Amino acid sequence: MTPLSECPRAVLAAVKGVLTDIDETVSTQGRLTSEAYAALQGLKEAGLKVIPVTGRPAGWCDLIARFWPVDAVVGENGAFWMWHDSKLGKLRTRFIQSAAERAEGRQRLEAVRAEVLKAVPGCGIASDQPYRVADLAVDFCEDVPPLPKADIDRIIGVFEKHGAHAKASSIHVNGWFGDYDKLTTSRTMMRELFGVDLERDRQHWVFAGDSPNDAPMFGYFPNAVGVANVRDFEGSMKSLPRWVTNARSGAGFVELARALIDARG
Repeated sequence: MTPLSECPRAVLAAVKGVLTDIDETVSTQGRLTSEAYAALQGLKEAGLKVIPVTGRPAGWCDLIARFWPVDAVVGENGAFWMWHDSKLGKLRTRFIQSAAERAEGRQRLEAVRAEVLKAVPGCGIASDQPYRVADLAVDFCEDVPPLPKADIDRIIGVFEKHGAHAKASSIHVNGWFGDYDKLTTSRTMMRELFGVDLERDRQHWVFAGDSPNDAPMFGYFPNAVGVANVRDFEGSMKSLPRWVTNARSGAGFVELARALIDARG
């Protein structure tokens, strides 16, 4: 990982938009600072597209798509994307799975829920679980005392034992049934919603993130950026971002936004 300050100005100036994780990438210690929110607005005013790509639930994404200065939001690690359709004047959602597939997945996740809570004392079901449509989020440090990495690995192991996908963020382990993730859904969304072929054009798009569930995005985007706290996971990620900010969390996102805006003059 190379400091973002060393990224050539021409590379930054050629960026067309930012896809970004939320927790501890835009937020800081669970809070959205005024500076980070202003950075989202600044990117939009500079003419860039802004698309959060998060593990957070559908209920949160509804609010984000309606009220934040963003073009769309990918939620629950790729289960869907939401956007406000200005032509129709309403919020729209595109699910990756059918309603029947989502219902079956939720039913299968009930067995996972019971086993995880029994196998890993101290973990909890995430407080935002009631607002989810496709996945199960297990809390290991947001509203419970932080668990060691060995316990996080055990949570992932229970999901995988049942044949589910599982990814650890900075606060939760998210598990789901279905062959999608942040990357596959982002590529589909960019093609269907914006007419962008990321396979051809990915050097002009930045992904910003901080944790292991962002690794597929880091590996895909040649100019991916990690906020400084990504270094906390450096030894446990298959792919790392090309660039890294000096500041952590939301301050790091502000640093990225300023670099992109300044490069555009």
